[in-house]
Amino acid sequence: MDISSLGGIVLGFVAIGVGMVLKGVSPDALANPAAILIILAGTVAAVAIASPLPQLMNVGNLLRIVFTTSKFMTPSEAIEKILEFAEMARREGLLVLEARIQEETDPFLIRGLQLLVDGVDSDQLSESMEADIAAMEGRHAANANVFSQAGTYAPTLGVLGAVLGLIAALSHMDDVDELGHAISAAFVATLLGIFTGYVLWHPIANKLKQKSKQEVLVRTIVMEGIVGICRGMNPRMLRDNLSNYIAASQRETGN
Repeated sequence: MDISSLGGIVLGFVAIGVGMVLKGVSPDALANPAAILIILAGTVAAVAIASPLPQLMNVGNLLRIVFTTSKFMTPSEAIEKILEFAEMARREGLLVLEARIQEETDPFLIRGLQLLVDGVDSDQLSESMEADIAAMEGRHAANANVFSQAGTYAPTLGVLGAVLGLIAALSHMDDVDELGHAISAAFVATLLGIFTGYVLWHPIANKLKQKSKQEVLVRTIVMEGIVGICRGMNPRMLRDNLSNYIAASQRETGN
């Protein structure tokens, strides 16, 4: 479980709820079916129009990524694994790595090792793995964009909901009490639109982008390491080169 994602959302709801109470507003005011329908259904409709169906069907998996801890290697783990392979290749030759391929679970690492064992030259190896990383980045950017769009549409739909509420409020001009109630209800849509846009959808998109950057970093380390092994780079020099991808503090602690 990704504690920061879950904790952030819980804190967001608590902040809004407590803030409403401190301002003298009853949380019951949020129980406005019309506003909820306009914001949630309207946002879904807008995103559905703007996004291809396969991306929409993948939303559940994307939310799972946001709220679960990544199963990918950390940069430091990737470096240590690559250095282990480099030492083995230096002592016994590249073919010894073929036996290790079956023990790995990361598809990108497996593919790189297979190309290495198959004798692909370093330039072709680098080009192939770079293309793989670029394709992954494109997919991840498109997936995150689904939530970025939702974060853009929701606040605007909140304004639309407020306008509709004010139109309804005009029918109560002869009753001050009803007029005040109708006006306050009109702005519930604006509140929901801004809240969902800037506390849920945009942060979720940014979390997906951050996790994508982390995966790209790990894959870049793997690629550079495998290319270095292919070129016969000294393991100590390879460690120095790969360590440039992580912070100094991580190099010291090994995390």
